[in-house]
Amino acid sequence: MTVVDIPGSKSVTARALFLAAAADGVTTLRRPLRSDDTEGFAEGLTRLGYRVGRTPDVWQIDGRPQGPAVAEADVYCRDGATTARFLPTLAAAGRGSFRFDASAQMRRRPLGPLSKALRDLGVDLRHEEAEGHHPLRIEASGVEGGEVVLDAGQSSQYLTALLLLGPLTRKGLRIRVTDLVSAPYVEITVAMMRAFGVEVRREGTVYVVPAGGYTATTYDIEPDASTASYFFAAAAVTGGEVTVPGLGTGALQGDLGFVDVLRRMGAEVTTDAHGTRVRGTGELRGLTVNMRDISDTMPTLAAIAPFASGPVRIEDVGNTRVKECDRLEACAENLRRLGVEVATGDDWIEIRPGAEAPVGAEIKSYGDHRVVMSFAVTGLRVPGISFDDPGCVRKTFPGFHEAFAALRGQLPA
Repeated sequence: MTVVDIPGSKSVTARALFLAAAADGVTTLRRPLRSDDTEGFAEGLTRLGYRVGRTPDVWQIDGRPQGPAVAEADVYCRDGATTARFLPTLAAAGRGSFRFDASAQMRRRPLGPLSKALRDLGVDLRHEEAEGHHPLRIEASGVEGGEVVLDAGQSSQYLTALLLLGPLTRKGLRIRVTDLVSAPYVEITVAMMRAFGVEVRREGTVYVVPAGGYTATTYDIEPDASTASYFFAAAAVTGGEVTVPGLGTGALQGDLGFVDVLRRMGAEVTTDAHGTRVRGTGELRGLTVNMRDISDTMPTLAAIAPFASGPVRIEDVGNTRVKECDRLEACAENLRRLGVEVATGDDWIEIRPGAEAPVGAEIKSYGDHRVVMSFAVTGLRVPGISFDDPGCVRKTFPGFHEAFAALRGQLPA
């Protein structure tokens, strides 16, 4: 049995940084993820005047319920979607003039539904170039609150940003959601807000968030379930066995549901209070699966689909077209490079394993960490796979290649 220690969750770390900055008192975060995205978030908080103390395993943040400590700031959000969507929302609750920009990759990703909702709440927000995209400027004077309508069909992060904002408004928020993707990520947000002293109530499609602020705490960051998917998939395709401690029955992240997909394909899965174990059985069945709620693991499944006994069809993942890249097309193109037959539609991809084994090729990463990490799993069974930009994994897991090489040495050849 191979035990793999996965770094802290990117999603949980980003939410914890927002909550800690907004809380009354000093919050301690244990085992936060240290990656380009989370370091960028912490740096953004520092630019806004928050004190962030960082050691390798513990971060401490002095909360400011009244908002940023500076009256003016220019914040660069790097490639981080949570940074680019959460920090402007946090700044809106304060007072001052704040400008936000991001990388070319992040500039392409949409922000429009969140911008509209913030404007509907009275926030003075202006996009400086393309409407609905970075860069943007906020002239902040606090947020009154009230009712707002939100379309979160492109990204659940829009809803999470508003939920996190709610307790910082003067009257609280009622958020009416017309569409929602990746719903389990919203459940992460609600659970974490509870840990910081705020109870969100749901009334059908309306989320009710009270005013009153957050209370500082000590918070443990659980391992990243999306990252764990590559190691679980490695066990499934090689007939090996991988255990990830800290991702068990009490885990917050919906992406742990990826192991249920592996179970349907023939892997043996055991989850208890302490962690999750996946053992490959030598069988990998084809299937049709809706991955709307766990779409960040779509590339992982696509990358192991060529080894299934029948077609693998992944449905309801149209939102993956507006991630770091168009992940549906990126997966399709790279699988074709390996000699695998693939078909795609607006929100689906079907991989059809053939009689011939996939062949080695250079994987085009599009600067997307999940594309590289997913096809690293393919490389366990296909010699000659390389990457045009292997270093883009620094976004979420700078030590991925070293950790995966160590795993490779412990799995069946």
